[in-house]
Formats: sequence, C-alpha cells, structure tokens
Amino acid sequence: MSPEELKQFSLLAELTEEDRDELLELLDREELPAGELLFEEGDEADALYLVASGQLRIRSSRLADLGLIREGGALGSFSVVVIGKRESSAIAESDCVLYSLTRSGFRRLAEDAPRTACRLAEAMVAELAAGVRPRLDHIVESFDPTS
Repeated sequence: MSPEELKQFSLLAELTEEDRDELLELLDREELPAGELLFEEGDEADALYLVASGQLRIRSSRLADLGLIREGGALGSFSVVVIGKRESSAIAESDCVLYSLTRSGFRRLAEDAPRTACRLAEAMVAELAAGVRPRLDHIVESFDPTS
C-alpha cells in the first residue's frame, strides 16, 4: 500500500502525504476470511483497524447489531490511546483485508513523528464527534423543559 492509497480511509484523508508515509511504516496487513472473528466484546482493545476491502459486522451484547464497517472505514480508533476492553465484537461479513495500528505503534509514531500522531488523534476525535452529534441533536430535539 502506498501513502496515496491511504487516502481511501476517511480517517486518514486529511493527513498530508508525509503524515501518511510516516503512518504506513507502522501498519500491519491482515487478511480475515468471511465468518472469522476479528475481536470479541470484552477483549483487550489494543489496535485501530482500517478496512481496505470487505466488510465487518459490529455486534454488541448490550446494543445488538451495530451495523457494518465497509471498505474505507475504520474501527477501534480510541484503542490506540485508551486502555480498556472492546465494547463490541467484529466479524468478517466477507473476506477482508485490514491494516492495523497497535497502541505501541501509535506510541512510536508519537515519539518519532509527533505532528503526525497529533493530526491522527485530531482526525479520530473529529470522527467521534461526527458520530455523536446526531445523537445529541436527537436528545436536544426531544427535550421537554416542562416535564
């Protein structure tokens, strides 16, 4: 994979080519056959995954089916900065090619290329905010101050 090809991932699209080049050195490629479990709810969360091809179904015992992560998507981004357990399971719906960045890889990036690590962290926070914003809007719209 080239730094240019990393643009396919929405999480990395705004990074510079130099940033993507720094990051590329730390990514591990994985193939996951259809039906295989990538990780299970409750496992130690220790890596960010980028879906290069295929799709992953995300499930939670608390929230049931959370949907699909498709080509160009990412999951587990906060696993590189926050120690904890996985909140869901990820199962390959089809054959997948994934790239992972481990927590130790992110720490190495922070030491070797702090600007790149900061930009990646900013992109992770922006992606989280975009996902949370519609839920907050719904809460605000349904709020009845008279009750």
